[in-house]
Amino acid sequence: MLILFTGHSAFLKCKTTLIIQVSGLCFFAWLCQWVAYSVHSIIPGSVIGLGVLLILLSCRWIPEKVVKQGSSWLIGDLLLFFIPPVVAITKYESLLESYGAELIVCMLLASASVLVGTAFIVDKLFKFERKQRLNSISLQRSLLK
Repeated sequence: MLILFTGHSAFLKCKTTLIIQVSGLCFFAWLCQWVAYSVHSIIPGSVIGLGVLLILLSCRWIPEKVVKQGSSWLIGDLLLFFIPPVVAITKYESLLESYGAELIVCMLLASASVLVGTAFIVDKLFKFERKQRLNSISLQRSLLK
């Protein structure tokens, strides 16, 4: 019986942490949007918020564990945030009827070029890192001789 209670307690703690983190991220996004609106910034508040959060995390002013669970949940359920494009598709049905094929081809070409470009850069980066590692190992071996 005690095992069930501790399991339930851990579940509640996990869910409470998730709710607090998601709420904190939403509040932070709202705050950055408000700041961007207040100063009449041409940069959207969401981009400002991501930049500020990146700086805070990289300087370790905010530990990663403070946002990890909430951000993982938001990314995992990111499909929910693509509902507005579905609404746009239903709203601009006549546009899609006229230019639908061209739009789909353009989106596919753009996505493919991003994928190919990313794969090329990642491949070059892995080769560079491997070369650096091999040079480091060779240098260490030569120093041992």
